[in-house]
Amino acid sequence: MMFCMPRQPKTYRARKLRQQANAPEQVAWQTLRALRAYGFPVKRQYAIGPYIVDFAIFRAKLVIEVDGGIHDREAVAQHDAMRQREIEAMGWRVVRFSSEEAMSADTLWGRMTELLGL
Repeated sequence: MMFCMPRQPKTYRARKLRQQANAPEQVAWQTLRALRAYGFPVKRQYAIGPYIVDFAIFRAKLVIEVDGGIHDREAVAQHDAMRQREIEAMGWRVVRFSSEEAMSADTLWGRMTELLGL
């Protein structure tokens, strides 16, 4: 049996991340996908430069990240800050939600409609 690597490793990685989404990401996706009806389609596990972000709205150049408890660790927080600076340098705006916020459809929807001016 021959094993073939995908032509786009980031695409393969993004696909795997979508398949392995945790509960807060799944709940957030159910809420965020409704933005399509307002002209803001949302992509899950979207590649921006060398990074794969949780969610992205290309039309608004907005990245949505769902941060679990591990993001409270100093090393992870430092990496997140560097990553965010680099993504912002590419012209994107980054907004972060805690896992708890992502699990609340009302909280998430309220913030998103505010950010998108809906």
